[in-house]
Amino acid sequence: MTAIVALIGRPNVGKSTLFNRLVGKKLALVDDRPGVTRDRREGDAALGHLRFKVIDTAGLEEADKDSLLGRMRAQTETAIAQADVIVFMIDARLGLTPMDQPFADLVRKSGKPVILLANKAEGRKGTEGIIDAYSLGLGDPVPFSAEHGEGTSDLLEALAPYVDVEPEEEEPFDESYGDKKWVEAPAAFVDEDAEYNDPNKPLRVTIIGRPNAGKSTLVNRMIGEDRLLVGPEAGITRDTISVDYEWRGRPVKLFDTAGMRKRARIEEKLEKMSVQDSLRAIRFAEVVVVLLDATIPFEKQDLTLVDLTEREGRCVVIGLNKWDLVADKNGLLAELKEKASHLLAQVRGVPIIPLSGLAGEGIDRLMQAVFTAYEVWNRRVSTAKINRWLEGVLSAHPPPAVAGRRIKIRYMTQAKARPPTFALFGNQLDHLPVSYTRYLVNNLREAFDLPGTPIRLHTRGGENPYDKARKG
Repeated sequence: MTAIVALIGRPNVGKSTLFNRLVGKKLALVDDRPGVTRDRREGDAALGHLRFKVIDTAGLEEADKDSLLGRMRAQTETAIAQADVIVFMIDARLGLTPMDQPFADLVRKSGKPVILLANKAEGRKGTEGIIDAYSLGLGDPVPFSAEHGEGTSDLLEALAPYVDVEPEEEEPFDESYGDKKWVEAPAAFVDEDAEYNDPNKPLRVTIIGRPNAGKSTLVNRMIGEDRLLVGPEAGITRDTISVDYEWRGRPVKLFDTAGMRKRARIEEKLEKMSVQDSLRAIRFAEVVVVLLDATIPFEKQDLTLVDLTEREGRCVVIGLNKWDLVADKNGLLAELKEKASHLLAQVRGVPIIPLSGLAGEGIDRLMQAVFTAYEVWNRRVSTAKINRWLEGVLSAHPPPAVAGRRIKIRYMTQAKARPPTFALFGNQLDHLPVSYTRYLVNNLREAFDLPGTPIRLHTRGGENPYDKARKG
């Protein structure tokens, strides 16, 4: 069984920087200000020949248990309970602070093995802090620099008794490990093309929406535990957090994201970083659930998020959260579906699912819609069927003439799926009006049952390779 290592310490001691170094990607947001991390984040770590699961946690602070800081502390205490070994971090440059001692007592009382890591120990400034660390009574401190990778071999030696060795033949420890380039990626996204072709891979579902739409509450209800921080405050979630989920025996990886406001309202650097993390989560998703607040649905930002998802080529499902607060449910649902057909013509037929993350209602319907949307996104249509359909739509409504010459469409084929992408061949297609392209796309969607998914239509000149008479 893979060992679990929890990174514990007060705010701004470098836990997220160390987490990113251990997993080899910039998954956790890092900033100079304290308290950036709120939710606990898990990742698969590698250190030399060691393999383990690492948990990044919020900085420990004394606070009322019902406050946001108190709920963050509860998340950290959960990580301590799950861990096989605790890495307790201090800032060697600042030395010990009044906050370090009570939390050192907390990890000591856990009864788990504790490694004392004196981070930011590079240069002469860190020496005094390393000496002060002995007073915590947690053993010899390990001098380290998460920013520069110094002391990696010492951390390896300290962790070795508690974590697993890579199953393959051991190799000498690579001292240059700390200098390897990090990969920009959200929440454990790797080898996308390879995973797309794996039938047993989890379906990647990213949940996006405006702040306070209830994304984290929904994910917690789905997985059956208080995994993510929730509360009445808007904008609690900052990092994109991934959690494993299973629906009717089918594996799913859920990605909870930070709420995205209008771009003009985003001023702080940290919020910009959170939004960029959410955008990467959309690009690497397969299905995107755009979560709306049913009490104030289809705000301009909601429409922007749906449009953004469509432009990224991801399939869309709209979730109407807080449905338990709606009085006239049937009337509102009919009204919103009518609005969607006009406001979201680019994903006509997109499923709209009423639900309540707090009450746990509608989750099964939501997941059914997610898997159906995924199947549509992967759908392929034979060239013969497409061209029989094309003959009919061209007869019913031929393309217009340009400068006295009629645009001639010869044939069409599906180039790829994910999303469904079609290639249209003929003459003068560069002059094909947008309105006629829209006519073809809408007919494609209806004829081949492609509701809600993005459809791409590319035009190309050239002869029809299927025209046997011309070949003869």
